[in-house]
Amino acid sequence: MRIDCKHVWEHISAYIDGEVDAELRAEIDKHLETCEICCAVLDSTRNVVVLLADNRVFELPAGFSARLHERLDEELALREGS
Repeated sequence: MRIDCKHVWEHISAYIDGEVDAELRAEIDKHLETCEICCAVLDSTRNVVVLLADNRVFELPAGFSARLHERLDEELALREGS
């Protein structure tokens, strides 16, 4: 079985959780040896898992939400105008 990036992405969560069979894990490992994009996807997905599992709460700086919404509104207006 030969897998491509799409297959890796479809199974990345199960791969991280150790829920793929040995044959698929070996194919994913082989693919990751040569694919920088999939390695980046794997690292990013792992980082998201770590961040979501972290119970710490971060207080946002004063006015952050308002600035964020203003920026999003500006970006949406620019895209709608294009």
